[in-house]
Amino acid sequence: MLFTQTLEKLRALRLEGMAQALEEQRHQNDIVPLSFEDRLALLVERQWLWKETAAWPFACRTRSSNSAPVWKTWITAAPAA
Repeated sequence: MLFTQTLEKLRALRLEGMAQALEEQRHQNDIVPLSFEDRLALLVERQWLWKETAAWPFACRTRSSNSAPVWKTWITAAPAA
C-alpha cells in the first residue's frame, strides 16, 4: 500500500523518472546491499537523466536550423519605450 501511494505522489510531483526507477529497484535483487543514500542517489540521477532526455526533443523543435540565435534577437530587438 505504501509503495503504491509513493508512486502516485512521485507522479503527481511530475517525477516520472524517479517513479520508474523506484519500480525497477523494487524488482532488482542486487540492489538490496546498497545503503539508503546510494539508492536515493540512483533515483535522483535517474530523474535528472529523464528530465534531460525529455527536454532535448523540445529544445530541438523550438529552434529551426535557419532561425537566428537567441542572443542575436536580444541585440537587434528594439528597445522598450
